[in-house]
Amino acid sequence: MIELNPSVGRFSDSIIRGMTKISNQYGAINLSQGFPDEDPPKAVLDRLAQVSYVGPHQYPLSHGAENFRAALAKKASPGLGRTVDPEREVVVTCGGTEAMVSTVMTLCQAGDKIMIFSPFYENYRSDAILAGAEPVYIPLEGEDYHFDPALVEAGFRDGARAIIVCNPSNPCGKVFTRSELETIGALAVKYDAMVIADEVYEHMVYPPNVHVSIASLPGMWERTITCSSLSKTYAMTGWRLGYFIGPAWFVDQAKKVHNYLTIGTSAPLQEAAVAALELPGSYYEELLESYARRRALLCQGLDKLGLKHNTPQGSYFVLLDLSDFLALPQFAGWTDMAFCEWMIREVGVAAVPGSAFLPGDTSTFARLHFAKSEETLQEALRRLEKLAGLLK
Repeated sequence: MIELNPSVGRFSDSIIRGMTKISNQYGAINLSQGFPDEDPPKAVLDRLAQVSYVGPHQYPLSHGAENFRAALAKKASPGLGRTVDPEREVVVTCGGTEAMVSTVMTLCQAGDKIMIFSPFYENYRSDAILAGAEPVYIPLEGEDYHFDPALVEAGFRDGARAIIVCNPSNPCGKVFTRSELETIGALAVKYDAMVIADEVYEHMVYPPNVHVSIASLPGMWERTITCSSLSKTYAMTGWRLGYFIGPAWFVDQAKKVHNYLTIGTSAPLQEAAVAALELPGSYYEELLESYARRRALLCQGLDKLGLKHNTPQGSYFVLLDLSDFLALPQFAGWTDMAFCEWMIREVGVAAVPGSAFLPGDTSTFARLHFAKSEETLQEALRRLEKLAGLLK
């Protein structure tokens, strides 16, 4: 029997994408895998139609087409508090997923440690393991998902090379305050470590919460890599356009890792997506208003059904509390995974079991998302009446 890399056995296939597969099998409303059900902006689709005939259709520069990187740098500069150099400080990747793994593999080697706030997006664990690093989990606790700075300092003191900060957080929707980011930044400086910032949901932050890029804080540009993508902001998850931005000394090395992982991403899609990056500020205002309405619709609907949940400060995810259901006699001994599979079959709504986002094997919550039309969310709530009926 041929032996495989033992690291691969330390993580499972994607639970999130697995729930989509089961959802499709049973025709459920898919509130598990977080992709919008609307199309990208019309300006982008119109440009894509043109590009399909005139190109480009061949390899772009490995680290991204010049005009696409220029548009990314222009859009990102205000939030990062500096003028980003599109040639030396930006690399275009195959989605935010590749941006993260390229960054982690550039930074970490076998035996290193990397801190991850928990609950966490499932890819972070596998990214660390594939790089040979050991993930160290820092719990987010309470209704506000706060963290203990002493645990972060202990992680750095024990040799962690970096900490991943997903802001807003997937899955819990936490938005890190400026004070919290300053605490993380000060510790990174003290212990000469790096911060990897995943800011995919930066445009989905609900007032009074405010998004702050940690790279914009004093002293943090040189030790922060900001990863993101166009997927969620412009409803183009299937385009797989992501990027990382950071100091030239790091980007110069990380783009080599990117090159040998994927060579580059789609030339025609980069060309068309420039139109997305050039949209006016009103687009982002309307996007936020739309998601705020959908957040209210789902959360208020869950309240009316008597289903416990958190209220996210950002992103488009809600955590549904399963503890009362798992305590019922008919579900005795069930895992969160088994319960979510039952929900798909019997309720017709797909969610992601919380164990996908925790270092342990089980949890008492499930992740729902509201990146769906209001009509779809209303139908999901109607179906969830069956779930609520179990508690009456």
